[in-house]
Amino acid sequence: MTPTQPWTERLEAMLPELIAFRRHLHAHPELSGEEHHTAALLAGALREAGWRVREGVGRTGVVADLGPEQGPKLGLRVDMDALPVEERTGLPYASLRQGVMHACGHDLHSTIGLGVARLLAAEPERPVGLRLLFQPAEELAQGARWMRDAGATDGLNGLFGVHVFPSLPAGSIGVRSGSLTAAAGELEIEVIGEGGHGARPHQSVDAIWIASRVVTGLQEAISRRLDALHPVVVSFGRIEGGKAFNVIADRVRLLGTVRCLCTDVHDRLPAWIEDTVQALCAGFGATARVHYRCISPPVHNDAELTALLERCAIEQLGATQVMRLEQPSLGAEDFAELLKGVPGTMFRLGVAGPEGCAPLHNGHFLPDEACLAVGIRVLTAALLAWEPPA
Repeated sequence: MTPTQPWTERLEAMLPELIAFRRHLHAHPELSGEEHHTAALLAGALREAGWRVREGVGRTGVVADLGPEQGPKLGLRVDMDALPVEERTGLPYASLRQGVMHACGHDLHSTIGLGVARLLAAEPERPVGLRLLFQPAEELAQGARWMRDAGATDGLNGLFGVHVFPSLPAGSIGVRSGSLTAAAGELEIEVIGEGGHGARPHQSVDAIWIASRVVTGLQEAISRRLDALHPVVVSFGRIEGGKAFNVIADRVRLLGTVRCLCTDVHDRLPAWIEDTVQALCAGFGATARVHYRCISPPVHNDAELTALLERCAIEQLGATQVMRLEQPSLGAEDFAELLKGVPGTMFRLGVAGPEGCAPLHNGHFLPDEACLAVGIRVLTAALLAWEPPA
């Protein structure tokens, strides 16, 4: 494709350096809240490019500003943290830290943010201020809140976000107005029964058996007590209980996650789960303790910013490479925390190569680096095209 803007030519020239930067980040991943090396590298590179940089915003977060300090301001958020996943790609630049990997593409996100920063810094000064947020601890769904509480979104009129998407081929993106991701919660249930001898279960209240009824009973209740047009997913990932093979367990702890697209339904879920679990346990002579923690609200993409991003993406990539996503995701994204009081939109960046791509959070996750140029082009074009509200 023939470049139509000077910055596209500059991007082609800087791509080898950006790829090398991304590979360095990939080889040196840092877990949530520990992104010290990553943050320092980015802060130095941003200062070198001419941005005003603040470090330690939201613990290990980095905020960079360009242009007027007063007046309209537009932002871009990218995340930096890695996952406790053992890498199995066999890449020459694979993770050097055992059990830690950029298995969610945040090394790509950070590099895209840096590429955008370098291109924007070389553009003629505009009357609109620009801000980049390099966020920690997205995988814990805490970093966005940390940065928001530290003032990272103060004064912003809009905010863009990006996330890699293995279901789309590299060279393409996916956009969606309205609901993009689900609200997510963490669920902890302790079933309290009464221990006894394994040979005489009728003399005890078997917490393991009752916990199994809670797991299946919640699923059955969802399908019959909640509106099927507003899907709710409850998944348990951990069960703890019991002390010996021949002793009826008196306590079992269940840990799981809850996902829901409808905010109103999500607000009612904690009380509904509490009532359902208590009723199930009481029916078998047990009691329960239920704790629900909201992890993240849903991401709701602003219609105007989404339309702007879609238009710029079509100009940069061609209409066939810009896909409208028909369905939202039940995955969670704490980008939603930054949208409290700030309109924003996040798009999906295709990363699948000719052979496809393993899912996110998988040790074989191997994105096509061609996505870097795509993400940088779309975001740079959108940030330059935005006009402040009248």
